[in-house]
Amino acid sequence: MKIKKIYIGLIVILLLALGYLMETAMRDTGITMGEVAVDESSRPAQWQNIIASDVNSTQMHLEVDGEEIHIGGQQLYMNRDMGIMIPADIFRDVFKCAFNKYDDTGIVLQKGNIIVQLVNGATDVLVNTENVRIQDSMLIRDGIAYINAAVLEKGFGYDYKWDAKVNTLKLVDMHKDESILPAVYSYRKIRRLPSAKNQGSYSTCWAFASLTALESSLLPKEYYVFSVDNMVNNNGYVGSKNEGGNYTRAMAYLTAWRGPVLEADDIYGDEATNTDAPVVKHVQEAQIIESKNLEAIKRAVFLYGGVESALYSAMNYVGEHSMYYNELTNSYCYIGTQRPNHDIVIIGWDDHYPKENFSVSLEGDGAFLCINSWGAEFGDHGLFYVSYYDSNIGIHNVVYTKVEDVDNYDHIYQSDICGWVGQLGYEEESAFFSNVYTAQGDESLEAAGFYATGKNTAYELYLVKGFEDEKSFDSRIYLQSGSFMNAGYYTVPLNVPVQLHAGERYAIVVRITTPNAIHPIAIEYRAGRATSEVILDDGEGYISLTGGTWEHVEETKACNLCLKIYTKDFAEDL
Repeated sequence: MKIKKIYIGLIVILLLALGYLMETAMRDTGITMGEVAVDESSRPAQWQNIIASDVNSTQMHLEVDGEEIHIGGQQLYMNRDMGIMIPADIFRDVFKCAFNKYDDTGIVLQKGNIIVQLVNGATDVLVNTENVRIQDSMLIRDGIAYINAAVLEKGFGYDYKWDAKVNTLKLVDMHKDESILPAVYSYRKIRRLPSAKNQGSYSTCWAFASLTALESSLLPKEYYVFSVDNMVNNNGYVGSKNEGGNYTRAMAYLTAWRGPVLEADDIYGDEATNTDAPVVKHVQEAQIIESKNLEAIKRAVFLYGGVESALYSAMNYVGEHSMYYNELTNSYCYIGTQRPNHDIVIIGWDDHYPKENFSVSLEGDGAFLCINSWGAEFGDHGLFYVSYYDSNIGIHNVVYTKVEDVDNYDHIYQSDICGWVGQLGYEEESAFFSNVYTAQGDESLEAAGFYATGKNTAYELYLVKGFEDEKSFDSRIYLQSGSFMNAGYYTVPLNVPVQLHAGERYAIVVRITTPNAIHPIAIEYRAGRATSEVILDDGEGYISLTGGTWEHVEETKACNLCLKIYTKDFAEDL
């Protein structure tokens, strides 16, 4: 008994000593115990590995401006020098930084007029023109790029604390009231410019613009050239290269996982379509930017990718002249009532671009830099400026904000190949809608995908397991809720995945609320020749005003609901 007491006493003494030394080390390294930050001084190397190992043994949390941030599968970790490393992929969404370069050799971040250049493994960071010393400012670990939290502190002016008691990194943006947008920004000057392409004599500008915008959203980390031919001919709609299209058709093709495929696998203009070409990315989110909200368009370009927009063009091909186009300055502006007839991609802006560069009289300076689909011979190697005052630029806008690898989910369940064709509801801004599916195997229900048909849409998500008939909706289980700032297509990952067994019928239910809407639910239906091949027997959808009485829309409304489900395979014995 005495030996046991002595043993326990020694353990307690050692733990207390370790705790004291860890606290001392953390004070010496500028890490906080509780909420009080301490100045950096010496770093006792003999304890750094022990402290880092202890910190990394449990999940580290992230708090930014007082809000806890959920970052998915990637995690923060503490390196051997006690620097806290943050996955680079979250810098865009969480810290509102643009990536001007992103590869294994280095990363260039920009926020407002501050540009921070990182080199993999280097200790010197370039903040605009000033060298700042940060140990391990960027590292590649298990194929994932990480950035030291000190970069946010010393580069972008964040207050930086680590609360050891709750293992939480706390960051406060001391400049959050300042705009993240510089006065001038251009993909041409950095590594985010997609290639200029040529639509030829076909009416395919919509597809070129959509895929160019998508390509730019993957830059500068990944470079692709996607197949326009496949988007035009393999999208579920009836039509040809000469009949035109729009961004909702492009969104439907991409969110249905029919594409994108590589240009090399389905070549443009060869009069053949490769329906077996492998899909190389999964588009999980596309946001529609509010009409004429120029600041929101710039923000989307800065953070996410090129914004597909539309013009009224009096020209149809390179070499054609127009009174609205200044060929000397490659600048375009139309003032009038004609509706848009040509899609382009916004890839930058210049708030000081002179109004005198346009061939029409304007009240102010400023222009978007755009890429066209008339080849490199048009404009300045395919690029041209469009005045902020153009009547149509910025009315119809879409940007691809979440594009993932094809292994993100194993299965997609859907009945709306043509996507958002129309809307349905009960003359109210809120309604319930649900799709019923049957699990094709032992799977984990991971996410639901649907459209917000207007700004500031809120949703509630429910689940019905063992669905039998409409009475089953009475036993729906609440899962989670959220909201979307912009209209568009969104994928909502479940907070807690749900296991499904092969042959099990289940329903996902969404209560959607879109301010000022009377038909908030996106639907697919036969609206004309283009959607004449919509199939109605591939889905089982229901809608309800209050969630009490339901109607089966394939029977009563001749439509499919735009509500997709994403699953992963699972093995029961794991």
